[in-house]
Amino acid sequence: MRVHVLQHVPFEGLGSMGACMSQRGARVTYSRFFESAPLPALAGIDFVIALGGPMSVNDEERFPWLRAEKQFIAEAIASNKVVLGICLGAQLIANALGSRVYPGSEKEIGWFPVFAAPAAPDTFVFPASMAVFHWHGETFDLPPGAVRLASSAACRNQAFQLGARVIGLQFHLETTPESAEEMLDNCADELLSPQPCVQSEAVLRAVPATHYAGINSMMASVLEYLVRQAAIPNQKT
Repeated sequence: MRVHVLQHVPFEGLGSMGACMSQRGARVTYSRFFESAPLPALAGIDFVIALGGPMSVNDEERFPWLRAEKQFIAEAIASNKVVLGICLGAQLIANALGSRVYPGSEKEIGWFPVFAAPAAPDTFVFPASMAVFHWHGETFDLPPGAVRLASSAACRNQAFQLGARVIGLQFHLETTPESAEEMLDNCADELLSPQPCVQSEAVLRAVPATHYAGINSMMASVLEYLVRQAAIPNQKT
């Protein structure tokens, strides 16, 4: 399996997904936009993963590579590739397909529950409720044809699926204790203004390892679902 990762900042990487990919013998390549912005030919790729980052999809003047990245994602979806977007990555999928991305009613940073939407045929199914790790201030409208998979009290569109091969997650299931520390080391200034859905740095640093094990297990389930889709012959390539 050939996996290409779209990485926006050094401190938001694959997290627990790295071990999952290694176990499957996946060949993983990267576009690291914080270093350079080349994008590969889609013909050599089975699975695209768009990671998170602190920028907005609307920051094209500041980060010109966003235009090419969104085009790449749109072409990957049109070519029936398997595509997973996480946080910014989910917003990039939505925007690449013509949907708005805009500030949410409030930021969500920390551990808060998401609630599964009513199950739809042939989609990934989340537990009725589970606490997950969030770090976002923007939200998005669902792309045309997408099915909502989960919501939270502060954000209606927390997860979506488009067809069999595209999933967007506004929250982070891949976060490990180590990657959470990296986010705190680089973005703790966002925690300084008290808000209802923003936990303190002290609270976030005290989260037990069992919390991470739970979301990492769910991340593995999402990947397993998508890997099965990637194994189905792609008639559009």
